[in-house]
Amino acid sequence: MENIKILWVDDEIDLLKPHILFLENKGYVLSTATNGADAIAMVSEEFFDIVFLDENMPGITGLETLTRIKTSDPSLPVIMITKSEEEAIMEEAIGSKISDYLIKPVNPHQILLSIIKNLDKKRLISETTQSNYQSEFRQIGMRLGDRLDTEEWKDLFKTLVYWDNELENLTDEGMKEIFDMQKKEANQLFSDFVGDNYIDWVNNNDEDTPVMSHTLFRKKIAPVLKSKGKEPLFLLVIDNLRYDQWKVIKPKLENYYRIEDEDLYYSILPTATQYARNALFAGLMPSEIEKRFPTKWKNDDDEGGKNLYEKVFFADLLKRTGFQEKMSYNKITNLNAGRKLSDNFNNLLNFDLNVIVYNFVDMLSHARTEMEIIKELADDEPAYRSLTETWFDHSPLLEIIEKIAQAKGKLIITTDHGTIRVQEPSKVIGDRNTNTNLRYKQGRNLNFNKKEVFLVNNPQDIFLPRLNVSTSYIFAKENMFFAYPNNYNYYVNYYKNTFQHGGISLDEVLIPFVTLNPK
Repeated sequence: MENIKILWVDDEIDLLKPHILFLENKGYVLSTATNGADAIAMVSEEFFDIVFLDENMPGITGLETLTRIKTSDPSLPVIMITKSEEEAIMEEAIGSKISDYLIKPVNPHQILLSIIKNLDKKRLISETTQSNYQSEFRQIGMRLGDRLDTEEWKDLFKTLVYWDNELENLTDEGMKEIFDMQKKEANQLFSDFVGDNYIDWVNNNDEDTPVMSHTLFRKKIAPVLKSKGKEPLFLLVIDNLRYDQWKVIKPKLENYYRIEDEDLYYSILPTATQYARNALFAGLMPSEIEKRFPTKWKNDDDEGGKNLYEKVFFADLLKRTGFQEKMSYNKITNLNAGRKLSDNFNNLLNFDLNVIVYNFVDMLSHARTEMEIIKELADDEPAYRSLTETWFDHSPLLEIIEKIAQAKGKLIITTDHGTIRVQEPSKVIGDRNTNTNLRYKQGRNLNFNKKEVFLVNNPQDIFLPRLNVSTSYIFAKENMFFAYPNNYNYYVNYYKNTFQHGGISLDEVLIPFVTLNPK
């Protein structure tokens, strides 16, 4: 604690001599002031690491001094010391962003603890976090050695996302590398787990089958719709929302909502919008949608938008399942559309069910690939989360959610699939009709590394459209992305570390479903 400079401001500073000597013996450098004016001048003229400030002083009060100090140096930690426990004083001090407050009489050890808590907090948190993860590392490793079922994989993924967030601010790169290796192992095993079980899941509906895109309405949304009161229900589908991105926006919603249900469900394959989101709104698998709506389903090689008929699909699903609720459907693809929906929010209150599809996160993911500035702003998962959080804080979507809460509307937040930062190229050869997605391919005579993909020779086995007799599908596992031998090095360098979807990974397949009740 050498060279830590403390300013202590108290009109009875002489009575605090024992406290000052105690801190000086600990190696701290103490300066004192007996009034607010002197303290303000000292802070403006020299550097201090922390200020202890008496609340009740003659002349300029402690609260006034606090305001002036914070105006001069907003980041300077200020500890308020007061004789009063009046709630109004405490609220004003806290509102002025004090770092801590102590009630007189204080003892030297209280002062020392406050210094450590405010100046050494980052180191203490870092050490505790590392110690806790080292213990958890062994537990996670043991769980990965078990034969996990669908629910256990969800629980394990939640644990990994928790530690991803906890470890992101550590300066110890070695600990982050250990976590990345464990996450990679988890993704390897999860990819194999999905590959081994996926055909059974989509062909059966027993207790081992997880909730998936095409069963989400029946198993999760319909019960909420049935039980809702007179207030409208809002179904918000934020396209391409990873579970870790949900965790960073969640605290912002807790001012308005209580979380009733926070769960994960399994996206179908491919984990891509035209498949997973259409399945969500139709309550059907892709080949079933193609059969029921032959003029509206679009395959990869068809021209035109692939998600133009979600409203039609969802209206049909409501009718098939016996719901007669009056519905609105709103798709937001840009800032102006979001603002317009917020401005006209009251119109939504005329409907029993309001669907809002918000495409920002998907646009961010694609922009991350195409725009160099976005690549620099979101070059890894923590930065990607941070960019999502910054956008959400200033988006019309947050305004809309606040208005839903004010209207006492119930809210469901979910998504269609997640995304993964791809890092390892996987060579694939296909004819010119092979689709261009980096995480899945469909085509004839595909040539690939069998260890790196989940192969489906017969698309009908997993309810995907078959373009011709010899069409097969391959899905990239873990953090792989498909690269062609032609211009291989350019292709790899361009797409490495970009966020992609369509394949099998924890972040793509396990995605949030949350039910919220207004406070």
